[in-house]
Amino acid sequence: MALYLLYESASGYGLFLAHGIDEIGQNTEAVRNSVVDLNRFGKVVKLAAFNPFESALDALNQCNAVSEGQMTDELRNFLELSLPKVKEGKKPKFSLGVADPKIGSHIYEETKIPCQSNEFVLELIRGVRLHFDRFIENLKPGDLEKAQLGLGHSYSRAKVKFNVNRVDNMVIQAIFLLDTLDKDVNSFSMRVREWYSWHFPELVKIVNDNYLYAKLAKYINDKSELSEDKLDGLVDILGDEDKAKEVIEAAKASMGQDLSPVDLINVQMFAQRVMDLAEYRKKLYDYLVAKMSDIAPNLAALIGEVVGARLISHAGSLTNLAKCPSSTLQILGAEKALFRALKTKGNTPKYGLIFHSSFIGRASAKNKGRMARYLANKCSIASRIDCFSEGSGTSFGDKLREQVEERLDFYDKGVAPRKNIEVMKAAMENAANQEMEVENGSEPSSKKSKKKKSKDNGEAKTDDKENTTVTNGDAAETKSGKKKKKRALEEEETEATENGKENGTEKKKKKKSKDVVMEDVSAVSEGKKKKKKKSAAE
Repeated sequence: MALYLLYESASGYGLFLAHGIDEIGQNTEAVRNSVVDLNRFGKVVKLAAFNPFESALDALNQCNAVSEGQMTDELRNFLELSLPKVKEGKKPKFSLGVADPKIGSHIYEETKIPCQSNEFVLELIRGVRLHFDRFIENLKPGDLEKAQLGLGHSYSRAKVKFNVNRVDNMVIQAIFLLDTLDKDVNSFSMRVREWYSWHFPELVKIVNDNYLYAKLAKYINDKSELSEDKLDGLVDILGDEDKAKEVIEAAKASMGQDLSPVDLINVQMFAQRVMDLAEYRKKLYDYLVAKMSDIAPNLAALIGEVVGARLISHAGSLTNLAKCPSSTLQILGAEKALFRALKTKGNTPKYGLIFHSSFIGRASAKNKGRMARYLANKCSIASRIDCFSEGSGTSFGDKLREQVEERLDFYDKGVAPRKNIEVMKAAMENAANQEMEVENGSEPSSKKSKKKKSKDNGEAKTDDKENTTVTNGDAAETKSGKKKKKRALEEEETEATENGKENGTEKKKKKKSKDVVMEDVSAVSEGKKKKKKKSAAE
């Protein structure tokens, strides 16, 4: 059986015929070394056909298709024209060797050409790649290298652009910078405290916040000049008049040493830098929140923006995080502890970066591991929805957060949570409603006003609307039943308050009269029974 080799180069598709080769013993070192020798390799493998690419853009499109395991129309036409034709009802007497099994399976599905990809084929393709410039005629020495370099740059640029659209890199850089800024602001503010405490040591005990301390250090400057005239400025900074007066009183009886004007200027400049860093940190946090709402809204709604961004940065991208199973996501960030436990045969860690979530802190000590496992499960679902869904709503994230809250109540109080299928149905309905709102251009405020109007209408209209919503599933039925009970209770309470005590006494009288009537009826029925018994005895 003849063996053809398909080689995808930077300049075009090449088809080679390998004849006179026996697969027996081809994996030996001697055969592998013979691939390097062109005289021996050229006798066995020869060029059958070559189809050059039309342009650099065409080469990029073909390269993208091959990397994804897809056969393009150009490749299909090239193979159908170059390979021997097979008669209907007969098996082909040749096979096609490819480097990637994915594209081989796709070629077989589309054209029924038998393909193979094994070590033997890979060794032959390695030889073709090594001597490719010798097989093609009229090819200048540097042309192939230039084509490879240009195609490599354009392919990498296209992949980077794809990542930029996903905004993964921006979130990763923002969370790294946020963590470093937190450390820097803390260390610099401690330096301001130590530096200015030589001049005004009592201020440290009065003001605990780092940002306010730096602001006060810049505003006060020299404590000897601090008087009642600056009280309004101190109140604006501290927001408390008592504290401002306490600062003024402490400055009058301060034990600190005097500083020269040059030293005070340096302290002021450094305090201003710390304030600028703190303000930039706030802006960066707002930027991170905005980016997370774009890239991973459901994950941010479930676990928070900062923890979600840390998970994405540790995994490398949102796609990598979505590929992780929940067991891996649970211990993401605790790799050292995991491998130490495996090495020493100790207990493996229960949580990693996910520990910073408020849900783990709220759980009791014996339920922290169970809570971390459940939260990791929901985080993996949310990350996959964000990565692979086209919509960008937070309906699924909100519902998943409600599930985690219910699980916390179940562990603490024993309250049974809702079923997962009910929650997912409700989330899908909310997502569909949000899409409809976006398409129609309606705002949620108008929807709320409509709900208020419908509540003010009669009971018949509300009952009809509830009956229509019952068809949406079990969750809608339970919600409508709860609403009916609440409304009935509210109406009863309002009636009782309006009618007062007199109305209550009338109701009691009615109840008593009803009881009397029931007693009379029972007495009559007993008398009839006695008469029947007497007639039967006679």
